[in-house]
Amino acid sequence: MKKTLTYKDAGVNIDEGMKLVDLIKPHVRGSYRKEVLGDIGGFGALFSARFRNLKDPVLVSSTDGVGTKLMIAFMADKHSSVGIDLVAMSVNDILVSGAEPLFFLDYFATGKLDAKRASLVVKGIAEGCKDAGCALIGGETAEMPGLYKPGEYDLAGFAVGVVDRKKIIDGSKIKAGDKIIGLASSGLHSNGYSLARKVIFEKLGLTVDSTPEGFNSTIGSVLLTPTRIYVKPVLKLLKTYNVLGMAHITGGGFSDNIPRVLPKGLKAVITKGAWPIPQIFTLIQSGGGIEDEEMYRTFNCGIGLVLVVRARDAEGVKKRLKALGESPYVIGEIAVKKTHEKEVVVK
Repeated sequence: MKKTLTYKDAGVNIDEGMKLVDLIKPHVRGSYRKEVLGDIGGFGALFSARFRNLKDPVLVSSTDGVGTKLMIAFMADKHSSVGIDLVAMSVNDILVSGAEPLFFLDYFATGKLDAKRASLVVKGIAEGCKDAGCALIGGETAEMPGLYKPGEYDLAGFAVGVVDRKKIIDGSKIKAGDKIIGLASSGLHSNGYSLARKVIFEKLGLTVDSTPEGFNSTIGSVLLTPTRIYVKPVLKLLKTYNVLGMAHITGGGFSDNIPRVLPKGLKAVITKGAWPIPQIFTLIQSGGGIEDEEMYRTFNCGIGLVLVVRARDAEGVKKRLKALGESPYVIGEIAVKKTHEKEVVVK
């Protein structure tokens, strides 16, 4: 009798997919908010939109991935933290509008599904959601033989939040003399990894198990430090202080992200030495012979989120953020920009 083909013969294991669902159920449910309707496994995720405390609710959304940081996870075979990165990249983006993240959806794609490994990734996503106060209400797992190398996968995520229209933060009220407060990053976060990998693994010849001089852990562990999620402390800050603008320092570093919230005719003057720069950035810069300007337009250089406040509020904001567990620094101020000047000046 001629053997008949199955989907598994083509490289897609439906049973492994069902195993993954069982493994991730408790983690997903652990992130739920009271607005979540239904349970994991439906065709569409349901979330109540009755915002009783908002007069004119505006939805804010963002989508992102983790980028080539995933390659470090593959090299080190550590997959528990990249899910946190995935959530952080999107929720920090919607936070800069003053929005509270409500729910998150993820997309996990691989050539051959390993339920145990995928469950570690989703567990990290659920952990990130709990840290941000949002619910992981849905996602998609795609097994696509031949599209990805063995052991590799890709991630994407989508976050939705809400803010009252009158409380949207858009930078329009920023003026010369305002102070710039930076919140410390946890490391590279999820940007600049293509350059970081080239320097660390190609130029310096290190491996993920190497421990460079002056470091307390392996370079793999340092590079996989998850992106900091700023949602809860900043939302608490907004209840007592007026923040005029915020910028999430991601791809493009200081140079590309801060101008996105600056009114025309203004510039941000950043003061070097106003905050401690983590060792990993020093290693990359010295190891690659990278100019300061390139560092500030590629990496966060130790500052993951920037807030602009009135000068009179700066010290109070710093004190409040410290009490909320953050490490804030006054890193510069807003000034009038001349025609020939750049919108961000680091000096």
